[in-house]
Amino acid sequence: MANLVQTSTEPFRKVDVDVVTLDLIENGLRSARYEMDEVLFRTALSPGIREQHDEFPLIGDPEGKMVVGQFGLSIPDFLENFEGDIEEGDVLLTSDPYSCGAAISHANDWLVVMPIYFEGRIVGWASQFGHMSDVGGKTPASMPTDARTIFEEGVVIPPFKLYKKGVLDEDALRIILNQVRKPDWNRADLNGIVAACRTAARRVQQMCERFGVDTYTSALDALLDRNYRAMKALLEAVFEEGKPVSFTDYIDDDGRGNGPFELRMTITRTGEKVLIDLTGSSGQAEGPVNYYINENLIRMFFGIYMITVADPQILWNDGFYPLVDVKIPEDSFWKPKYPQALNGRNHGIGRLFDLFGGLLGQCNPDLMNAAGFSSSPHFMYSGYYRDGARKGEWFQLYSIGFGGIPGRPVGDGPDGHSLWPSFMNIPSEYLESYYPLRVERWETVPDSGGPGLHRGGNGVDVAFRFLEPGTIAIHDDRWLTYPWGVLGGEPGARGRKWLERADGTVEVLPSKVHDVEVQPGDLLHFVTWGGGGWRDPLERDPALVGLEVLRGLVTVEGARRYGVVCDEEGNVDEQATATLREEIRSQRTGELPIVNKGPDLETIMANALEETGLPAPTPINRR
Repeated sequence: MANLVQTSTEPFRKVDVDVVTLDLIENGLRSARYEMDEVLFRTALSPGIREQHDEFPLIGDPEGKMVVGQFGLSIPDFLENFEGDIEEGDVLLTSDPYSCGAAISHANDWLVVMPIYFEGRIVGWASQFGHMSDVGGKTPASMPTDARTIFEEGVVIPPFKLYKKGVLDEDALRIILNQVRKPDWNRADLNGIVAACRTAARRVQQMCERFGVDTYTSALDALLDRNYRAMKALLEAVFEEGKPVSFTDYIDDDGRGNGPFELRMTITRTGEKVLIDLTGSSGQAEGPVNYYINENLIRMFFGIYMITVADPQILWNDGFYPLVDVKIPEDSFWKPKYPQALNGRNHGIGRLFDLFGGLLGQCNPDLMNAAGFSSSPHFMYSGYYRDGARKGEWFQLYSIGFGGIPGRPVGDGPDGHSLWPSFMNIPSEYLESYYPLRVERWETVPDSGGPGLHRGGNGVDVAFRFLEPGTIAIHDDRWLTYPWGVLGGEPGARGRKWLERADGTVEVLPSKVHDVEVQPGDLLHFVTWGGGGWRDPLERDPALVGLEVLRGLVTVEGARRYGVVCDEEGNVDEQATATLREEIRSQRTGELPIVNKGPDLETIMANALEETGLPAPTPINRR
């Protein structure tokens, strides 16, 4: 455990903080957190961070508890696993999930942690991690889909002092950067992360000077306590005492032909506390899709989901953690053994939100979302320019795809959107300027969103025409199981990937594949999945369905799934619509399902090759 060196041992005094001062400090912290983002975006070179914003900042209290930030990292777990002194001016770095208690979850994420000192005492922590587009390893972008150990995934940085008392360890950084394919990108991105943390530290120190250190730290306690009290009320309102609720979803495969992997979650409230239990989930995967997660991060994801869905006005922070117990079975998908590969853990992260949606909806239908674009699928393209001014130069693209957000109580799911609210598309103009490719299509896929009173968002078809020989890699999921609908809503469409070769042949690609050779003229269709629908599609306004037909979001045939008859211009035949809806209702037997996952798993596996062009994965032993 870290030894925190402080020249002043005087404890912070607890003082009352008036509401105006509390509001000023709260918003000062919010501003500092967003300033961290801007510092990094204006400094980074990799498109994944600079353009798509694949980074997550945090400002914590003296113990490391998050007061403002984004989800995805845990300072207390990092500090518990760090051996040695931490002093003023130190800046700590790691990319090893196994050495920091899963404070991060794969080696592409470089995590910087920095103590914030004021007058000799630690008054808080600034931290941020960013996804490095390459960290070495056997494949460009460092995400081999067939990896079995973390050693295949590139350089793994143990926790160490990148800066010691303000002095950079240049030798260590030189060794690290010697392992990667784009050291200029990694250096710039890392410098941006450090600069962002230092910016946050200055803002915190300025607030300590302005308001007094005791007022500042007392305000942090008040913000954490406010979150605790708000979450306590939410838990009592949503979860029935002593009644466990469970839900199961799947990761389709592990990149090595095994699957699907069952992810099961049960939540039980006892008194004012809830227990989140992941018992019943599949054992660890042979391939790199395991999501190594710790108890604090489960709490974090649960909190952001609860607050976002139930009461988004609450400042989300770590204050509620004492209210949530977590049980994660050893050697499971969620807690694999070292040195299991971890690079494809993004699917598990996203599936957590689907699991929470399925669970909370059983307690209160007003909180039930369908399944949506619960991943951040990756597309990678790399090689050497053959001729011209850039002849012999290495190019490497890492990008994140978008898909359909689920239908939900508040309305339709957005089309072609990211799971992470702050993520952005890489503009086509940027891609075509910096890489030897052309974006020939970037459009939503009609009917891919699940029908419902509130429609699931459509997936997208992004078609990349390659201009130079190279290799591509893909990380995706939901090619086998369906993004389910809820409360009578129907599932969304699955994702697909295929290559149209320059010679006219067509090659269906797995959802997880790397080192696929491409030649000039080849065209990749990167088609993502849609979101599930919410409530009965026969309740949807026919005029709205007609408008979406006109806009190309729903086809004429797809409109019939809503019981709507219209032409290609979206003109609705009201009489035919009424007749069709009555006919559909008459054919129903019993109540509409609470959750509609499509065909059962056995049927999905049996029909996989015929429906997807890909063989079903090899079933695994379930717990």
